Amino acid sequence: MNKIKKSKDVNIEVCQTISVHEDVVDKVRKKIPENGNLSELSEFFKIFGDPTRIKILYALSQVDELCVCDISVILKKTHSAISHQLRILRQAKLVKYRKEGKVVFYSLNDEHIKAILDMGYIHLFEEDEKTK
Repeated sequence: MNKIKKSKDVNIEVCQTISVHEDVVDKVRKKIPENGNLSELSEFFKIFGDPTRIKILYALSQVDELCVCDISVILKKTHSAISHQLRILRQAKLVKYRKEGKVVFYSLNDEHIKAILDMGYIHLFEEDEKTK
């Protein structure tokens, strides 16, 4: 295998010859979801690409529910900014809400959202945790 220098810390191994393993290729092709489903999945993960939205999700993962005012204070952002991000999270089915009089309370839509956050965090920082 040849090494291609990607950055100062990462080398990528590449084959020195072209050899297609048809049985493996066919098996993998059959298991890859349709393009439409992959596009939806890609859009889903884009929602996690904003630090404010991630902070909102983390805040909501710590308690059963929070109102917009609470989230605004926790994140030190305006009600308007929080409401905008909550709208995006709600459209992506990551959060749900309930009204109590004039107050709107938000919570994570289900336990999968917390699991996605936890797994992402573990993946990114597991090496840091091992060295402590």
